[in-house]
Amino acid sequence: MGAADIVPGVSGGTIAFISGIYERLIGALAQFSPALVVFVRQQGFAAVWRKVDGTFLLVLFSGVLVSIFTLSRMISFLLGNYPELVWGFFLGLIMGSIWYVSKAIKQKTVVIYVYMVLGAVVAYLVTSFAPTAMQPTYLNLFVSGSIAICAMILPGVSGSFLLLLLGMYSPVIAAIKGFELVALAVFASGCLVGLISFTHVLNWLLKKYYALTMAVLTGFMVGAINKIWPWKWTLEYRFNPTGPDQPIVQSNITPLQYEALTGEPSHWPFVLLLMGVGFGAVLLLEKMGGRSQITGKN
Repeated sequence: MGAADIVPGVSGGTIAFISGIYERLIGALAQFSPALVVFVRQQGFAAVWRKVDGTFLLVLFSGVLVSIFTLSRMISFLLGNYPELVWGFFLGLIMGSIWYVSKAIKQKTVVIYVYMVLGAVVAYLVTSFAPTAMQPTYLNLFVSGSIAICAMILPGVSGSFLLLLLGMYSPVIAAIKGFELVALAVFASGCLVGLISFTHVLNWLLKKYYALTMAVLTGFMVGAINKIWPWKWTLEYRFNPTGPDQPIVQSNITPLQYEALTGEPSHWPFVLLLMGVGFGAVLLLEKMGGRSQITGKN
């Protein structure tokens, strides 16, 4: 989940879903509320730890943090030097995830397909927006963290891409690389507030409108393909005084168009190979996840 969350366009929520832990994660996070303070006074810390599935959350988020801090440099290097190959792998991952998540929808009705299309349209529009420019103040770090974390737990919606849209992706990655504790603490606080708030809504939707929610989430992943398509032509850049100029407006093109416009190889055979690897990774994660969380759902 941590490795996926680093990449703009890919969601850690997708990894949680296909590995079979998504609903457990949402259910555990939804236990955090003001009422928990009363519960701990009445029942004690051990009971609260069991109520919030503390061991599960501790192990999971420890893995996320370790992955973010250890892989941020490698992911940045790969995206900078081999972007088509990286996007090819994640495109296969998303395509496999669409197939997997769509299995949660047992009732294929017109309403379900309408919600799926609406989800795809929303995700497509969001991934088409041009990034803004926000100053990396503590307030902006807090607000961007609370917004991005909501997307990070939604399959198909990338929190990293929302950070990119807000103009806060580079400052956050720089803070991770430089281990800037104050900035990271402010960002993490925003993430915590947004995470606890949003999971209550999502948990309620999954309990009351499971099939419709799954339809929207599937649509989100379909629309997200707009962002992770491997071959792009940059139409507009933003000057970056601390590094390479940042592309802000891009158009998806074919491999042949890419080679003609850039003069660089498209590497399409290797991209297709990695797409297959990504799709196969979904099958492997599903198998490793054990009992499918979507069996018997409507």
